[in-house]
Amino acid sequence: MRRTIYRLVDTWLGRGRDRDPRLTAAARAAVAGLAPATVVTGGSRGIGLAIAHRFAADGHRVAIVARNRDALEAAATEIERRHGGPVQTIACDITASDASAIIDRALRDVGLYPDVLVNNAAVGLAGAFTTHPTGEIDKLTDLNVVALTRLTRAFLPDMIARRRGGVLNIASLGAVIPGPHQAAYYASKAYVLSLSEALRSECAGQGVRIAVVLPGPVTTTFHAAMGAEGSLYRRILPALTPDAAARSAVGGFMLGRTVIVPGALNEVFYIFLKVLPHGMTVPLMRLLLRRDQN
Repeated sequence: MRRTIYRLVDTWLGRGRDRDPRLTAAARAAVAGLAPATVVTGGSRGIGLAIAHRFAADGHRVAIVARNRDALEAAATEIERRHGGPVQTIACDITASDASAIIDRALRDVGLYPDVLVNNAAVGLAGAFTTHPTGEIDKLTDLNVVALTRLTRAFLPDMIARRRGGVLNIASLGAVIPGPHQAAYYASKAYVLSLSEALRSECAGQGVRIAVVLPGPVTTTFHAAMGAEGSLYRRILPALTPDAAARSAVGGFMLGRTVIVPGALNEVFYIFLKVLPHGMTVPLMRLLLRRDQN
């Protein structure tokens, strides 16, 4: 039943007229003999790993990308043990200017091509903006904004040409509001949300899925790594498991949704953050995000 629904969604997504069937045929011929792969950046842990599990469980060939080769191999072993089928690992710094070429070459070497791109890799920074070294802010924008944009720009045109595939971007519930004491991180996720919604409009009817996920707190090491465990929101807001967030993300993506907010309570927060003026909500966010030591 689920696969039937997905096929109906495919038909709807490809409702637009194919302006040049010859180019479409050529684009598909270029990957003849290769199998489609779902590429997950930051796929060795957290939400990325959980998303890789969900796609693998649905029968997709999965390729996970991260910098740490040992962590990648451990994650791949876990996915293969639970779902069967080989998992491709690609040890790569996606902030490198040639990252898309490295990923594409690694896939083709094992008979795959990038069909779905999951831009999950990201870092955060907690604390007052002026306390962060410039280099740390550069690292954040390079990964959260620049790398995501480069990979999307590299792979999306061929997806459109083939009239299949898509891009699933992982943003944050914080993308809809400024985040005092996580200012750069929230701003980077606002960019991801805006880019995703714009691309979805540009690609309408061309057979590709474009979606963005806005998770609230999730039980991963991400918050500790960014130095946010002392913030009030970590003590009072319920957190989803990575699997719950991934289930919502992948299911919404396959159903052709644009903005996906995992968790019923987070959907309520999303509505309030969209409707209420920033004059009311930003001071509240400042309270929630402020760390005890600030």
